[in-house]
Amino acid sequence: MPESTSAVHIPHDHGQHIDQVLAKMPPEPEFGKASGVFQQLCDPSRLRILWLLCHCEECVYNLSAAVNMSSPAVSHHLRSLKQSGLLSSRRVGKEVHYRLADTEEARLVHRMIDDIFDMNCPANSIR
Repeated sequence: MPESTSAVHIPHDHGQHIDQVLAKMPPEPEFGKASGVFQQLCDPSRLRILWLLCHCEECVYNLSAAVNMSSPAVSHHLRSLKQSGLLSSRRVGKEVHYRLADTEEARLVHRMIDDIFDMNCPANSIR
């Protein structure tokens, strides 16, 4: 893989200015990071949990009941979502409460989820 876009030889000029696009292409590690975020959305169970956490803050036990899954299974999904940077957590007594992280990536995922499910965030009308 070339170190810079100046080392890339594009065999055909179709007038689409690919050289200008390549000059703005993010570095390869950024694509890996973005891919990791998108991978979180590929599992239907994880997507259901994420949908809930886009709209409220909850503990593992309530999430488990809401999605009809065992607490260890929900914890597994929460760990994955948190490692990807989409969730944050806080300890409340003996429980850990999870919510959507306050990051641009998490806000983008929230908007995508609301758009996909054609809904307005209920949290906006609750607060």
